[in-house]
Amino acid sequence: MEQNKVAVIGAGLMGRGIAQTCAQAGYEVVNVDVFPGALEKAEDNLNTLFDKKVQKGKMTEEEKCEILGRISYSSTYEDVKGAYLIVEAVPEKIDIKKETFANLDQYADEETILVSNTSGLSISEIAAATKRPHKVMGVHFFYPAPVMKLAELIRGLATSDDTYRTVREFTGRIKKTIVDAPEFPGFMVNRILVPMQNEAAFMVMEGCRPEDVDNAMKLGANHPMGPLELTDFVGVDVMLATMTGLYEGFHDSKYRPCPLLETMVKAGHLGRKSGRGFYKYE
Repeated sequence: MEQNKVAVIGAGLMGRGIAQTCAQAGYEVVNVDVFPGALEKAEDNLNTLFDKKVQKGKMTEEEKCEILGRISYSSTYEDVKGAYLIVEAVPEKIDIKKETFANLDQYADEETILVSNTSGLSISEIAAATKRPHKVMGVHFFYPAPVMKLAELIRGLATSDDTYRTVREFTGRIKKTIVDAPEFPGFMVNRILVPMQNEAAFMVMEGCRPEDVDNAMKLGANHPMGPLELTDFVGVDVMLATMTGLYEGFHDSKYRPCPLLETMVKAGHLGRKSGRGFYKYE
């Protein structure tokens, strides 16, 4: 099979970012989402983004058309046929991911490798939903995918050496720096980062001002973004779900989610995307 076509499942923020990253690296990409509205939004977003790049002189009109021309959109799994590698970027819910992989297993070519962009779920459990667990692996991209340089590679119990080598070559071709992460909740980055964000939320619950907590880490630890700013950026709900996964996965009280996060999610204070989190946004 020619290794030039990839499929990306999910047209949300991560999905369309991964599709863009692959297209910029020269891959032919089909972005699949069962919701046509998500596909339209993804295409419009990329067109607007690349128009701005042309206006700012960061690329030519010809380059824009060439990259965008490599991306097609579909609302049916049947169009993943011919892809040598498929990246799943659906919501971070184990049941949704297992259902997605079961569907991909049915429609993808037998030799196709299935990759999950999970930020902390079990690759082995996801792989068990297929008849090809040896061809399933995790690649955790970071948001925004076209900008962030890191990719965590996660092998499941059944992942073959051939699958690992192919996925490693793929992530190298799309110009990511690679780290091998263990198949434990949170993998590497989130296992270190998210508890820090959780501790920052505890400090606010205890009476600290969000801006003081963020300034302490930016000016005292040289972090480019404060932990609460980061939580608002990625979504309070996303951060809470990740922390909950760590807590349930390790059964260790040090990963207990801050109650303030749970209250904020119930109140709809999800961060930038809702207009309010630890800060207010217009």
